[in-house]
Amino acid sequence: MRELSFLVPKEYDGIRLKSFLRSYCGISARLMIRLKREPAGITRNGQHAIVTEILKAEDEVRIRMPDDTKLQEPLSVPLAVVYEDSDLLVLNKPAAMPMYPTPGHDCDSLANAAAAYFLSHGERLSFRPVYRLDKDTTGLVVLAKNSFCAAQLAGRIEKEYVAVCEGILTGEGTVDEPIGLKEGHRIQREVTDRGERAITHWRTLQNGNGYSLVSFQLKTGRTHQIRVHMAHIGHPLAGDDLYGGNLRLISRQALHCMNIHFIHPITRKRTDLSSTLPEDMRSLLGTCGME
Repeated sequence: MRELSFLVPKEYDGIRLKSFLRSYCGISARLMIRLKREPAGITRNGQHAIVTEILKAEDEVRIRMPDDTKLQEPLSVPLAVVYEDSDLLVLNKPAAMPMYPTPGHDCDSLANAAAAYFLSHGERLSFRPVYRLDKDTTGLVVLAKNSFCAAQLAGRIEKEYVAVCEGILTGEGTVDEPIGLKEGHRIQREVTDRGERAITHWRTLQNGNGYSLVSFQLKTGRTHQIRVHMAHIGHPLAGDDLYGGNLRLISRQALHCMNIHFIHPITRKRTDLSSTLPEDMRSLLGTCGME
């Protein structure tokens, strides 16, 4: 069972425990309710504490994370672990693997594979991806091992994607266009005034033989954002036939989450992680003279 410790700084002297947990520790209201129900879920200087108590500087506040009860069905599938500690697991997701069970992938999703991995290491943990990747998008996925870390990292991970786009792109630019569901469709998106604002920054890395290797940073996190925006400006991703890409050189959208940066929610240290391009994208670059 994971326990987290917080030392009350001088500027929080005289504050109520509830306010300290919410403002300084970043404990959500939902997690606080669960902690109050947990035996020794919240302690102050080693003693059971109630959230209306007044704290003093240098008090030690500890929280004991509740056991997870919502577990996915485990299926042992090889996983590429990029980083792991007591609070986080970072995986390199392959293509053709959805994040959650879906029709046709009832038990071979990343959630099922992660459940088996956790059990093999003596851990019974819920599946908590801090963000999602499409089924055929590869690359880095961050899993939080507890709800505290999940909340701390939500929306705070900087990600760099790379993709091979059709056509020759040079320089850099920004696409600032709203994205929403395409009318009459359940999955496909489009640029539409009915959608939500979406901002994609792109930068060309290389180009050759009618294709471009492009780096992306997103300021919003809309479904299929890179795929929709690049198709909108006339440069669909190679292999992305849902949005006009050609399947001639690769059988899935050539999109990879390559680099991530975040402040670790426990150590408070900057963490930088990278993943090399998968074989099918490297082969595509070679064919286009961009090795």
